[in-house]
Amino acid sequence: MISIKALAESPGLTSIPPAYAFTHNPNDQPVSDDPEDSIPIVDFSLLTSGTPDQRSRTIHHLGKACQDWGFFMVINHGVPESLTKAMTEACGEFFNLTEEEKREFGGKHVLDSIRCGTSFNASVDEVLFWRDFLKVFVHPQFHSPTKPAAFREISLEYSKRTRELARELLKGISTSLGLGECYIEKALNLESGLQIVAANLYPPCPEPELAMGMPPHSDHGLLTLLVQNGISGLQVQHQSKWVNVNSIPNAFVVNVGDHMEIMSNGKYRSVVHRAFVNEKATRISIATVYGPSLDTVVGPAPELVHRETNPPAYTEMKYKEYLQLQQSNQLDGKSCLDHVRISPA
Repeated sequence: MISIKALAESPGLTSIPPAYAFTHNPNDQPVSDDPEDSIPIVDFSLLTSGTPDQRSRTIHHLGKACQDWGFFMVINHGVPESLTKAMTEACGEFFNLTEEEKREFGGKHVLDSIRCGTSFNASVDEVLFWRDFLKVFVHPQFHSPTKPAAFREISLEYSKRTRELARELLKGISTSLGLGECYIEKALNLESGLQIVAANLYPPCPEPELAMGMPPHSDHGLLTLLVQNGISGLQVQHQSKWVNVNSIPNAFVVNVGDHMEIMSNGKYRSVVHRAFVNEKATRISIATVYGPSLDTVVGPAPELVHRETNPPAYTEMKYKEYLQLQQSNQLDGKSCLDHVRISPA
C-alpha cells in the first residue's frame, strides 16, 4: 500500500480517495475553544527535587490530573530540547526514505519489534486514516531501523531519557493511589516493561474536514508520553466535549492508558483522544508508550479492591494478549477494554 506521504505529494491532488473519507457522526461532541478547558500542567522538577511539601502537593496534583482528565502536560522534565528535536528530525528523515526502503521495515505481525505502515491496521480498517507510522520496541530489548544512519544513536538516548521520566511519573502516580512509591514498578515488572516508540506522520490533506488522522481511541499501556513538531492536531475527550491540546514548547503531553485504568480499578481512567489533519502543514508526533512486561498478568491492585464497597471492575489478562487484541482489530474508542470489564451484577 502506498504511504500517505507519497499520496499527499501526488501532483495535482485536490481531493482524497474515497477509501479515506469518513462519515462524520452528526451527534459528535462539540469542540471546545474555552481557555478554561486546558489540560493540567505538572512541574516535574518539584516531583523529583522539590521540598517534601512541594513534592507532596505535586503528587496530589498529579493524582487529580489522572482522575479528572487522564491527560496532563509535563514541564521542567530534564529531557534536553535538543534531543527531542533531533528525535523528531530523525523520524522525519525515516518518513523521507523511498517507498522501497521503508518496505524493508514493514513488519507483518503486531508484535514485530519494528513495523512501519499506514493507517492503523490497513488490513481491517474500513476507512483508512491519513497517517503513516513507525513503531519500534525499544525496551526491554532495544531495536532500531538501520536507516537513516543517525536514527539508532538518537533513538537509544531518547528512549532512555523518556523511560526515566515515565518511571518517575509512575512513582508519583503510585504514591497518589496510596500504594507506595515502588508498587507499580514491582507489581507490573517494569524492569522488563515494554516501551514502544511510535512516530506518526500526518501530511497536509486536501480535504481535512473529510479525513481523520487517528480515530477516537484510548492507549493500551500505563502511560503515553507525546511530543509533536509544533503543529497542533490532538484532541481529548473531556466532559462531553472535545478539547484541543495546544502543547507548550519542550513539554511532554502525558496520558493514562488502559492498563493504568485496570490496575487502579477504574480510579484513573484512560481517556479517548483523536488526531485531526490540516491542509497546510505536516505534523509529526512521537508517542512513547510505556507498559508492563509482555508476560505480566494485569488486574486491579488487590489493595484498591474491597469486595463490598469497591469490587473488582476488571478481570485479569496478560498484557501481551491485550496488546494483540487491540492492535489486530479496528480502533473503536475503548472497546478493547470491554473485553476485561466486569459488568455490575
